[in-house]
Amino acid sequence: MCYFCTLKFTISNRLNMNITRENIDALNAVVTVAIEKKDYTEKVEKILVDYRKKANIPGFRKGQVPMGMVKKQYGKAVLVDEVNKLIQENLNKYLTEEKLDLLGNPLPREQEDLNWDAENFSFQFELGLAPTFDVSLKNKKAITQYNIVADDKTINDQIENIRKQYGKIIATTEITEETEITGVFKNEEKEIENTSTISLTKIKGKTNTGKFLKAKSGDTLTLKTKNLFNEEHDLMNALKVSNEDVKGLEIEVSFEITETNNRELADMDQEFFDKLFGKDAVTSEDELKARLQDDAQKQFAQQADQRLLNDVTEHLVENTKFDLPQTFLEKWMQTSGENPLTEEQAKEEYAKSEKALRYQLIEGKLLKENDIQVQFEDLKAHTVEMVRAQMAQFGQTNPSDEELEGIVARVLSNQDEARKLSEQLVSQKLLAFYKDNVNLKVRELNYEEFIKEVYN
Repeated sequence: MCYFCTLKFTISNRLNMNITRENIDALNAVVTVAIEKKDYTEKVEKILVDYRKKANIPGFRKGQVPMGMVKKQYGKAVLVDEVNKLIQENLNKYLTEEKLDLLGNPLPREQEDLNWDAENFSFQFELGLAPTFDVSLKNKKAITQYNIVADDKTINDQIENIRKQYGKIIATTEITEETEITGVFKNEEKEIENTSTISLTKIKGKTNTGKFLKAKSGDTLTLKTKNLFNEEHDLMNALKVSNEDVKGLEIEVSFEITETNNRELADMDQEFFDKLFGKDAVTSEDELKARLQDDAQKQFAQQADQRLLNDVTEHLVENTKFDLPQTFLEKWMQTSGENPLTEEQAKEEYAKSEKALRYQLIEGKLLKENDIQVQFEDLKAHTVEMVRAQMAQFGQTNPSDEELEGIVARVLSNQDEARKLSEQLVSQKLLAFYKDNVNLKVRELNYEEFIKEVYN
């Protein structure tokens, strides 16, 4: 859930009401809204007159109920409702005119001694103010921009994996270096229970591989996660744990072997090519390699860009220093969600959300100061390209303009989808901005090297 957002207030007509603000410090303020009898009397009286005209009370004809009785029965509720409306309208108007940059929403201060029989009222609201800060893009230490190359080894490995995927599965009772071993990893303490298929080529050390080579389907092995796999990301995938949780993970897991198979590689013939890309789209091994290389380069570029965006984001959050109204935000978070939080839960939620809030403020400042905007035409063009790419995956490579227009219109009519696409486009524009303005060093490597460097 996104707890933090800058308030957008609707503008209403200014009413003659006394509103004052006391700045506690640079990040906290208290606004006092004073309401006098003249501010609400006319409206309350009008509503009560309407109530009298419509009231059905036994013993009185419609419209003939004494006003005293109407006031006694409905007066307090109407007063409270009208005062609350006045507070909201005037507070919103005040905050808009003052151009206050707020975090969260105004928090009303509790009043135990509020007397609704009084004529004048005073209400206080706590405000969390956004900090003032500067963002520097002149980083001394260059951030790595990865250029992932789809080299021959990467493509040949991909072809072999595809041939295995489309090849014939042959059940076996004997485990060899080439055997695919399917089983369930378990550890009760860490709540791990994941079915995974592994290859012994990914297992590290003779001791570990020896355990598998001596086993058969139905056996359960006891394994230590430390140095179990050659690559840390393979352990992460095998256990289905996060990148953070796999770091330094040293536990004992059981692995129940449920299935052992060998694979006969699929032949590199036209039938194989047609299964992958459609009839006669690819007709030779060279065309296959060229197609896979092109697809891989596009995918690798996306991964490299995402990594760069993450690294720049991390750098900006770590190196842009400013304070936040933490106490106010924790208090606000207790009541801002669907379910109320305890004070302790709010502290935990704030700790989880703080980095996201900091980057949201940094991003907002960069967008404003550098006039980075998403116009509707930009959003529409981005959506067209997304729809084209999705249709191409299903073999529709040449949709008509009319067909595209209809799909794009339907996509953008969905507010959630339009917001999501707009956020993607903002990320793209920021990425281009970072590439032009942040101190970067380009590192070229293949995909295997990229995985080792980034995730191990």
